[in-house]
Amino acid sequence: MSHTPARPGASAAPPARRRGPLARLGPLPWIAPAVLLIAVVVLWPVYQMARTSFLRISTTGFVRGPAGFDKYRKLFDEPDLPGVLLWSVLWTVVVVVLTMVLSLALAQLFNQQFPGRRLTRWALIAPWAASVLMTAIGFKWMLDRTAGVLNTALTDLGIIDGPQDWLGDPGSAKPWMVLVAVFVSLPFTTYTILAGLQTVPAEVYEAAEVDGTGPWQTYRLITLPLLRPALLVGLVINLINVFNSFPVIWGMTQGGPNSATATSTVFAFQLMNTDIGESAAMSVLNFGLVVVMVLLFLKVSRWNQEEDR
Repeated sequence: MSHTPARPGASAAPPARRRGPLARLGPLPWIAPAVLLIAVVVLWPVYQMARTSFLRISTTGFVRGPAGFDKYRKLFDEPDLPGVLLWSVLWTVVVVVLTMVLSLALAQLFNQQFPGRRLTRWALIAPWAASVLMTAIGFKWMLDRTAGVLNTALTDLGIIDGPQDWLGDPGSAKPWMVLVAVFVSLPFTTYTILAGLQTVPAEVYEAAEVDGTGPWQTYRLITLPLLRPALLVGLVINLINVFNSFPVIWGMTQGGPNSATATSTVFAFQLMNTDIGESAAMSVLNFGLVVVMVLLFLKVSRWNQEEDR
């Protein structure tokens, strides 16, 4: 048997290395802490919440036995539930839309060069740095019927004849709550969009200018498509945060009068004072609505697909 001589300068193939037991696990050791944290912080409370909704529990916390679907039937018989769900949807849509539109405008402004830009950027962080509950309580004091500065100022200016109960009437309380919710949501959303704006290469705008594209066409055909990832992040996080918003509503009206200004999250907290199992059933419903809402949004927005070419 003849052997072909090795070519000069050719090196033998290195022997295959054996993969250790840690290498066989792939990325699992690295993501295991995050998966464990999600299981402990998210999945376990969800399981306990669902389990509680099928139990009879006294207001003192003692389990009286299984309840089956009685708590869900009781929940859907609540006369306030349809109004709460409708207001939850309207609240989410109005706050998120206003937040996104205003944040888009502010991000575009802060992306320009002007005197005092750094100072105004820092000022925008203030609502984000402050506690949301503290901000809501501050607005509640400002709108107080007897000692609020708004009533005092408007009365002195002759705009109103006497003190108004701004938070006692749902018709006036809801716009004020929307205003506060937008106020505390603007910083994060603006900085998210601003980060997206600053990743757009300047060469793209230079090429558009050479092609004779106008400012509005450049913004619509170039800036907005390139902002899509940042806009999706802002939209999804705002949808979840606003739908589950508790401090703003509880700090200003506690969902009252009765449940006229309560969203589904606040309504679940109100039910806890009378029936813990029913409150847990409302929480399960609220969790399901959030999941469905986010999945529908991601499906419609095609978040994991590139733009058609």
